[in-house]
Amino acid sequence: MKISIASGKGGTGKTTVAVNLARIFDGDVILADCDVEEPNAQLFLKTSGHNEKIVSLPVPEVNETLCDGCGLCSKICQFSAIVTFGTAPLVFPEMCHGCGGCTLICPPKAISEHPRRIGVVETSRVDNITLVTGRLDVGVALAPPLIRSVKNTLPAKIDAILDAPPGTSCPVIAAIRDTDIVLLVTEPTPFGLNDLSLAVDMVRELGLPFGVIVNRMGAGDDRVQKFCQKENILTLMEIPDDRRIAENYSRGILMVDALPEYRKLFESLMQKIHTRIGKGERKHAYL
Repeated sequence: MKISIASGKGGTGKTTVAVNLARIFDGDVILADCDVEEPNAQLFLKTSGHNEKIVSLPVPEVNETLCDGCGLCSKICQFSAIVTFGTAPLVFPEMCHGCGGCTLICPPKAISEHPRRIGVVETSRVDNITLVTGRLDVGVALAPPLIRSVKNTLPAKIDAILDAPPGTSCPVIAAIRDTDIVLLVTEPTPFGLNDLSLAVDMVRELGLPFGVIVNRMGAGDDRVQKFCQKENILTLMEIPDDRRIAENYSRGILMVDALPEYRKLFESLMQKIHTRIGKGERKHAYL
């Protein structure tokens, strides 16, 4: 079972839901922090046994003595990472997505691939939780390849929770694709509703089952609830706007540890997730 946790905007409480949900698991679970530009799950889990794997992307390198300036490499590249003006190509490694098309299409075989580091995947553990964290190097613009590397480390037979990046762009899609259910975390504010509607369109387009979690309930209005009712979307959980949650959060303490009454809330969420996944809903399904 793979559960992804996403949101249309940052700051809604994705990581809060992810780490607390992982904590209430009875058996082994993997928490994958796919927000590789700003991973922060490690702030709430005192893990040990840190391992690190460097992730690289293959980028082209041109042998100018073999290049005949045909320009086929420039034509096939959709990201303008390699361009030519009748001479040897210019390569822009920062724009390369590592597809290998230019290497395959080059008639004189003047292009070879060389690894360019983009980040690391860190693995550590605490109790029954294995934390897998993607950490993008400073200055690197491509998050999806690193997110895919994080997902590739997840064993198929162990339950996993994926903390996705905020928004609805390519990194989010790379994180939530092929998961069993998406939990969309929002807040009862105009901004929360606006970005929730974008996230709903995204998961429907991908054909993924999903439900909504409303965080800081009581701090805003009821527009999110009205939207969910209108769109026939099930609200899986509502987390109250409780000052005690914020106080413990600021100290890196999980709410299910500091406030036992909230453990039942997350246990109930877990039961609802199992029920929905058990129905086998998939193509263009929504909860």
